[in-house]
Amino acid sequence: MLTIYHVPGTRGVRAIWLCEELALPYTVEAVDFSPEFRASDSWRAMSPVGKVPVLRDSQNSSTDDFLMFESGAMVQYILDRYGNGQLQPGVGTPEHGTYLQWSWFAEATFARPLGEIVNHGREFPGTERIDAVIEEMQNRAQLSAQAVGAAVAGQSFILGEQFTAADIMLGYTLMLAERFLPQGLPASVVPYWETLSNRPAYQKAVS
Repeated sequence: MLTIYHVPGTRGVRAIWLCEELALPYTVEAVDFSPEFRASDSWRAMSPVGKVPVLRDSQNSSTDDFLMFESGAMVQYILDRYGNGQLQPGVGTPEHGTYLQWSWFAEATFARPLGEIVNHGREFPGTERIDAVIEEMQNRAQLSAQAVGAAVAGQSFILGEQFTAADIMLGYTLMLAERFLPQGLPASVVPYWETLSNRPAYQKAVS
């Protein structure tokens, strides 16, 4: 049984969305998102820097449970362990290389400036906000969104006509970009985002 420790709207959406696409059994455990709880010893034992989500893969006994953090790693672990070859190209192929490229781009390049916008607002509220910092992060995220739009031009998904977990990775980041980019998503990426956000598994993950 997979248990996803999650706060609505956060990166646990990726693991939940994947489980829904694969029709895997899972449960969601709500996490107290307060700074006090996330700094607690009990939570830091599961997530050393206090972030969500955390994935627990329960084996034969509690002593065999496997815990992991980092949403992108969870997606790949679930695919490799339970996916039976679904939602990713064959390992070692150029197509798998492209799949990995966009999966990592979604978090390491695209989501990073969006996360920094949130962090900056948390650390420097109100009049302490540095507008130039926010603008620079918005520009970086906008450039990333444009890159995704160019990559999906003339096709349904990031790897062509086949939906993969790379679309899950990108889909969550597009959800953030729609929320935090003042000018919204570039027109080139809107049809792709609409296709992803209309999938029943995505709708279940964010409900």
